[in-house]
Amino acid sequence: MQPRARFGAAGLLGLAAALLVTACSSPPTIVPTSSPGGASPPPSTAPTLTTPAADACAVQVLNGMNEGERVGQLFLVGLADDQLGPAERDAILTDHVGSVWFTATSQAGASAIRSVADAVQALTAGQPPGSGDSGVGLFVAANQEGGLVQALNGPGFSRIPSALAQGSIAPATLQADARTWGTQLKKAGINLDFAPVTDVVPPGTDQANAPIGALDREYGHSPAAVAAHATAFVKGMSAAGILTVAKHFPGLGRVTGNTDDVAGVADRQTTSSDPYLAAFRAVIGTRVPFVMVALATYTKVDPKSLAAFSPIVIRNVLRARLGFAGIVMSDDLGATAAVQGIAPATRAIDFISAGGEMIISKTVDVAVEMAVALTSRASSDPAFRTLVNAAALHVLEVKDRAHLLTCSNP
Repeated sequence: MQPRARFGAAGLLGLAAALLVTACSSPPTIVPTSSPGGASPPPSTAPTLTTPAADACAVQVLNGMNEGERVGQLFLVGLADDQLGPAERDAILTDHVGSVWFTATSQAGASAIRSVADAVQALTAGQPPGSGDSGVGLFVAANQEGGLVQALNGPGFSRIPSALAQGSIAPATLQADARTWGTQLKKAGINLDFAPVTDVVPPGTDQANAPIGALDREYGHSPAAVAAHATAFVKGMSAAGILTVAKHFPGLGRVTGNTDDVAGVADRQTTSSDPYLAAFRAVIGTRVPFVMVALATYTKVDPKSLAAFSPIVIRNVLRARLGFAGIVMSDDLGATAAVQGIAPATRAIDFISAGGEMIISKTVDVAVEMAVALTSRASSDPAFRTLVNAAALHVLEVKDRAHLLTCSNP
């Protein structure tokens, strides 16, 4: 995601849950080992999975959702002009979109942003009992990297230096600063930051690298420098209660074009065992909850697919080789030039099929079109429904840990 405003075993258990889905038309029921009160689970003829008590809340919520509500949890949709307009409201209430993000570069200040964030959260809090997404809070995100990519400004927000400037200070100092910036986001109703950029730009190539280097978005020019400062940023934000996103896997530091503006961007150097991936490996080691996958092609990894649509990139490299167990998020599948030649339905289906779990779309109409496509495909393809339900459970698990589920806050 570019500047034009833009967990361990639990994740594996989510996948295991999905693998138990049958071909029946109703969503499967997944039964935890015990209820929160310690009673035995009710009998069920549906497939069951014994799940740690820590995940019981997420399982409970998932079992109360229909397929459309589960699909809605996989979307993070833009708030046009940073407002909760009729289209965004309808997407949340009718299409069950489970998360939103502030898309504009705003000078409105923390109080104004908080008002919008509170209005967003109030929508699901006010859903009638029995709705599957009643009481399920939303991830409310912003692109708050610093420098040229700081979406939220004005009273209540510090001016954050660019990542390149952040990379010049001691990691311990950066961690403390990130905690301060995260506390400001938290007070403004934000719980997810589309940062840190974990891409490595080779020395001397900044100006040729349109998406990262030319905009001072990198923490440094070596995997070690980027790793030290990106992990400090993640730790500081986490201490403030803010979830973070390492981006743009497997790295945009060696490309020339910006995928927001042009199609056909390719990296012809990065390999599946590339030394530059060490920066992502380090951030994954901090248990960063999200990794955003790029919309470029990596010819030495998978020359046939954009990274976001590549099971080789997502399953083989990010999951198996680097050990990432959090949520795999797309870059913007709604408005970026990189995907404009691909039908929205195909974008969404290919991303989930490749192992992706959460779709960003700046535009509501495209998001709704993608959600309809996923729901339709899940209703007719049991194997695909398996992937959708696993992804939805994984999202709910992270929401559980972020205290965004009603049963997380008894």
